Amino acid sequence: MKFTELAVRPEIIRATQAMGYTEMTEIQQKAIPLMLAGHDMIAKAPTGTGKTVAFGIPILEKAADAPAGAPRAVILSPTRELAQQIAQDLADLAQFLPDVRVVCVYGGAGMDKQQRQLKAGCQIVVATPGRLMDHYRHHAIDLSKVETIVLDEADEMLNMGFYKDVRHIIDMMKSRKSLSMFSATISREVLDIGWLYQHNAAEVDVQPVEDSSPKIDQFKLLTTGRDKLADLAQIIISKDYKRVMVFCNTKYNTGMLANQLARLNFNVDCLHGDLSQAERNRIMQRFRAGEIAVLVATDVAARGIDVSDVDAVINYDVPEENEHYTHRIGRTGRARKEGASYLFYTKEETKRVDTLLRLTRNTDDCRAVHFDFNHENLVVEEKETADKFNIKCYF
Repeated sequence: MKFTELAVRPEIIRATQAMGYTEMTEIQQKAIPLMLAGHDMIAKAPTGTGKTVAFGIPILEKAADAPAGAPRAVILSPTRELAQQIAQDLADLAQFLPDVRVVCVYGGAGMDKQQRQLKAGCQIVVATPGRLMDHYRHHAIDLSKVETIVLDEADEMLNMGFYKDVRHIIDMMKSRKSLSMFSATISREVLDIGWLYQHNAAEVDVQPVEDSSPKIDQFKLLTTGRDKLADLAQIIISKDYKRVMVFCNTKYNTGMLANQLARLNFNVDCLHGDLSQAERNRIMQRFRAGEIAVLVATDVAARGIDVSDVDAVINYDVPEENEHYTHRIGRTGRARKEGASYLFYTKEETKRVDTLLRLTRNTDDCRAVHFDFNHENLVVEEKETADKFNIKCYF
């Protein structure tokens, strides 16, 4: 189904064309009509399949008729990075609707500027739960006219300890007509919110299929602590990757690995939770602009990062949470582009990796690779045709 077939205002269709969109993804095709009709909804879909556009178009279609005063729609996000990305996507969708205003509020930035933006009026607010509560307590936001609520990455948001805040926020919105939740996985907390606040909710379940799921070649590499840095460097160099994300489990490891790669003349920076919002924005701007080739990050810092042309994701540390593996590798292969992911693990972590891949349903997709005895070729195991990456010895 094409966007031009939607029964929405022409300014929105024009925006999708300007953004390069023609055909809808499965989640967009299923969710947009339901939200336009005002249904409550629980939508499960793989990361990178266009969920923001799926809820953004119905919200804009309804909000465009309202004056820029008290907001009519609120979108909650678990992290400030994702909130900023959502707000930017909505601004792009509203580029031909000059009277529509989107305000983004999140922690780690000054309250005063956000309060001025809210006071000036808007139709849509994108927010992290904690900062939205802060503005409400300071009487900086009027939620009495909010009709549409969307919880994006609902599983992550509720698992991060926002369950009580989210319930309190929903309770405050007395004019609410619809509540939709978009999530990569459906956790018990998501089901609880649905049971408490939704009425005859429509369920949308988009399975990872070729047309809608990210196109990612997955590989796992058995290595040792001594060889991990060399393996990482050789993969990046041999494949000539221009934009790579490397995930570590702790902020200490991100900083240490970034320093090691910098000493090997890689153009690298790191992203972790202790950085200020200004520092995060600067690093992400440089990464999107191609000024940084390798971004080393923790799961919390990288949640919601949407860069459409990440060549590869490398799990330098085995994820501590199973769901983190899916979210990590979902940073590549976005916007219908192809990507690659690598999972580094030691012999002691073999059982943990097998369990992780099984529980995230990636067992059949993730192929084992190993370096040959000369450490010059990375060979894909258990394939009739031996795919090889030609790798020159780096050390």
